[in-house]
Amino acid sequence: MALEQALLTWIHITSAAIWVGGSLFIGVVFAPILKKMSMPVEERIQLMVQVGRRFNKLALPALFILIATGMYQAHLVLQKSDILYETSYGHVLIIKMILVAALLVLYAVHVRIIRKDVEDKIIAKEMPQEQLQKLRKKIIILGEVTVVLSIIILFLAAVLNAGGQL
Repeated sequence: MALEQALLTWIHITSAAIWVGGSLFIGVVFAPILKKMSMPVEERIQLMVQVGRRFNKLALPALFILIATGMYQAHLVLQKSDILYETSYGHVLIIKMILVAALLVLYAVHVRIIRKDVEDKIIAKEMPQEQLQKLRKKIIILGEVTVVLSIIILFLAAVLNAGGQL
């Protein structure tokens, strides 16, 4: 049982590292560097789309694994439903679950805004400059909120690991 729990925790943490680490890298390292580059906005957004496509191939499975392992771990801890509502651990877990749901909604909005056909237009240089600028602003806001939510969720995971006391 200890080995099973250790493997489950390792998979959960590895998935979190991929999701949060990649999101942080894109939002805090890559995007600011890209913003300072002298190439035209259109080319910078094309590069961001290419990086995003590549990142999603790894990040999306990691996110689903993260959610699945988190739900399984919560199930193991919450053998009785009163634990969820009557303990600080349960309260922290509820907050974390709400934030994970918000993150999933945010990701769905991101996918809706940056659909494959939109990406293809950007790559093919077929998107008008004004539309490209609006899209860029939305992407930046979504990215920033995703990073903040991910970091808060990661903090709550640490709180739960420490016993759930705030």
